[in-house]
Amino acid sequence: MALSSQRAFTSATAVCPWKYQVFLSFRGEDTRRGFTDYLYRQLDWRGIRTFRDDPDLERGTDINPELLTAIEQSRFAIIVLSTNYATSSWCLRELTHIVQSMKEKERIFPIFYDVDPSDVRHQRGSYGAALVIHERNCGEEREEVLEWRNALKKVANLAGWNSKDYRYDTELITKIVDAVWDKVHPTFSLLDSTEILVGLDTKLKEIDMHLDTSANDVRFVGIWGMGGMGKTTLARLVYERISHSFEGSSFLANVREVCASASATHGLVPLQKQLLSDILRKENIQVYNAHIGFTMIKRCLYNKKVLLILDDVDQSNQLEMLIREKDCFGLGSRIIITTRDERLLVEHGIEKIYEVMPLTQDEAVYLFSMKAFRKDDLEEDYLELSKNFINYARGLPLALKTLGSFLYKRSRDEWMSALDKLKQAPDREIFQILKISYDGLEEMQKQIFLDVACFHKSYLKEEVIEILDNCGFVGTRIVIHVLIEKSLLSISVLDNCVYMHDLIQEMAWEIVRQESFDKPGGRSRLWLHNDIDHVLTNNTGTEAIEGIVLRLHEFEAAHWNPEAFTKMCKLRLLKINNLRLSLGPKYLPNSLRILEWSWYPSKYLPPSFQPVELAELRMQHSKIDHLWNGIKYMVKLKCIDLSYSENLTRTPDFTVWLIIKVPVP
Repeated sequence: MALSSQRAFTSATAVCPWKYQVFLSFRGEDTRRGFTDYLYRQLDWRGIRTFRDDPDLERGTDINPELLTAIEQSRFAIIVLSTNYATSSWCLRELTHIVQSMKEKERIFPIFYDVDPSDVRHQRGSYGAALVIHERNCGEEREEVLEWRNALKKVANLAGWNSKDYRYDTELITKIVDAVWDKVHPTFSLLDSTEILVGLDTKLKEIDMHLDTSANDVRFVGIWGMGGMGKTTLARLVYERISHSFEGSSFLANVREVCASASATHGLVPLQKQLLSDILRKENIQVYNAHIGFTMIKRCLYNKKVLLILDDVDQSNQLEMLIREKDCFGLGSRIIITTRDERLLVEHGIEKIYEVMPLTQDEAVYLFSMKAFRKDDLEEDYLELSKNFINYARGLPLALKTLGSFLYKRSRDEWMSALDKLKQAPDREIFQILKISYDGLEEMQKQIFLDVACFHKSYLKEEVIEILDNCGFVGTRIVIHVLIEKSLLSISVLDNCVYMHDLIQEMAWEIVRQESFDKPGGRSRLWLHNDIDHVLTNNTGTEAIEGIVLRLHEFEAAHWNPEAFTKMCKLRLLKINNLRLSLGPKYLPNSLRILEWSWYPSKYLPPSFQPVELAELRMQHSKIDHLWNGIKYMVKLKCIDLSYSENLTRTPDFTVWLIIKVPVP
């Protein structure tokens, strides 16, 4: 399939082969303690990795092999041509090796410091005198001096800077560092060198609109989305593209993880240290506790234009102790927060929030192809298998990368085996990353999330809330909203139904499965036909079971054990439809809150059943002729539906119950 149209939205970082961005060549006795030292510090302050030789190395005439290696490992070279530069054979050998190693002229930056470029080019003045002395002293090695002369001529003919054109060294150094940054910046990357970046151009443009770096205000911008969607990648790209425009910048990665490794406040101290160190360009900053750390941040940064990235924030105190409010930073500052929890951003007053959405189908195909085949097109022999994996990922970059990388260079049989395995259990790496959002929930939020994932996905929002309320959960409406904010649920604007990403749902299923790995009767929720049939046929249910929902699209017959519900003392939700049984249950738990069983096979409910918790009773098309003998008190009942139960001869005494809804068939 042709994917050439995707080039417009696809970019990739190149593998960077250089250990240093810049090699700094200079005559120590001329400039080490002055101009060159300040230049080196400014390069380092901008984050440009620069090699500067150790002064202890500058002895004798033979150049240290370490320097030659450093030259070859450097992307660019800055050569400070000062008055006595040519007197050093060490410097001249260094210069010659630079010219030989960096044949592209745009890789060499000459600085004519207190010397005339024409004197270097034509080897007059101090340069001419120094070379004459070298020729006298070199004996039979005149060819080497000739190489030095040629190297000096080549460098002198390159575009560079003349210190005499600037009133102050600081002005000259600023020009040099800016020019080097413009060259070096495209080679920088906070990303893995093998990272494939897909579908980011549009996303970056939208984030740029939120940032609006031309405005002279302080802005907080949130990047929000579910785990594995690419929030961190986006933040890193933004950081690389604009960090040079600020007085200082800091990327605080894995905020959640760093804080989790220590106490709630002490985990913030190393982050505060890093923030201050990055922006102030100082090491070993002492921060004794988080409160002192924040005071230091505000005092040091209130008048600085800074760029801060807080990656993977999951607690409000992290924002409080790292950025708090806009007046902590100078005008023009931009603070970017990535999180899975929209509520954190809203509570902190952050109005500009960008939601990261899944990749389009074309983008997903490209990313998977690059990982699975190392090219931009799917292999013809693997076309259908590839589509299965791509559909499984549902546009989640994490899943596409993980699966594609795993399948690279594997046979068709291995692909098919991997696909079969995914049908049984999710990929472990994907599962662990997605589960982080679940782990951060409160206990009731976890239970509601698992109920929705196992039983209520694609239901109307109001219907889901009603079911959960009737199951005994408290504050269901606000919990649903919290789950939406945490990127675990979504509400369709088209039909107002509750949805979640397929891999989020699969993560929830796996959490339930791990409650009792090989014994479904020990799990809290049952929704798979085979598991339900196994448990109820073999009577292996336990008190762990809270919900059973069996939805059959066509009628099926089964032979369940009539005693199957006896041990399920915590069962609150039971929904069975389109199932033909010869015998009904002899026992139903009194804990039931929702009982929905179409085509119920018995004439009445078990005599021992006391429906004191029951809120919904729906038994359409049942064989019921009466529910029970005598009076049962159902004080919580809200809805009863016995429609199409043709054998029904008498109904319960409704006068003893509260207000209920009785559907009319």
